[in-house]
Amino acid sequence: MGQSAVRPLGVVTRGTTNPNRLRRVDNWIVAYCGDRLRVAADPLVVDLGYGATPVTAVELRARLAARVRPDVRVVGLEIDPVRVAAAAPAAEPPWLTFARGGFELAGFRPVLVRAFNVLRQYDESEVADAWRTVTRRLAPGGALVEGTCDELGRIGSWVLVDAGGPRTLTLAARLAGLESPAQLAERLPKALIHRNVPGERIHDLIRALDDAWRAAAGYAPFGPRQRWVQAVRAVRDAGWPVHGRPRHWRRGEVTLPWTAVTPTPHRPPT
Repeated sequence: MGQSAVRPLGVVTRGTTNPNRLRRVDNWIVAYCGDRLRVAADPLVVDLGYGATPVTAVELRARLAARVRPDVRVVGLEIDPVRVAAAAPAAEPPWLTFARGGFELAGFRPVLVRAFNVLRQYDESEVADAWRTVTRRLAPGGALVEGTCDELGRIGSWVLVDAGGPRTLTLAARLAGLESPAQLAERLPKALIHRNVPGERIHDLIRALDDAWRAAAGYAPFGPRQRWVQAVRAVRDAGWPVHGRPRHWRRGEVTLPWTAVTPTPHRPPT
């Protein structure tokens, strides 16, 4: 399906980006969402809000084509028409194209949407509506990966959302140079970043990771990967429903069901 005449939904982002900034989430998409694309009749992916340059959309197409299926199509969507025009030289139709659009997805029906560093400038109260707007326009069985990361992609987090709502939360870090898992709190997705306070499950999770990381200091001589794996294993053994196996954790990731960190409902003032 092509572009829609509907006015793009959303606001223009800051647009900052860097090469390889989204490598961590792209690798996760390959591992956890690749099967959605492999079985799709039309393996269409939307990179929503790719920024001032198209580099991350170019990289996403290359990674998916090399590791999932070569006929995957990526459409980069931006609200700002100047950014769409600037991205045109990077297009490789039909495999990589760029168009104007927002949360309404410009009439496309993708299997997967990646939206990174898009909702950071929105209010927390707007997140659920944005998720619903996107997921209602997905192909059957499709999913949204929405999250945030720092400018170089060293730390980040993302939520997998489908038609039924949020499913998983992933925290990820470049382990070389990681001082503490507490740093992950700086780049929580918008739905959680204001919930890192006592009484919230995301606060409990980050504290549990931080405590386990300190307790695993004896593994530091074997490298940060071994220390991280030991910390994640300890968190899992303490009862947190961690997904995956050590081979996944070695990438500096930890993925859990969204139900493990669901924020408490806001209560109206009395």
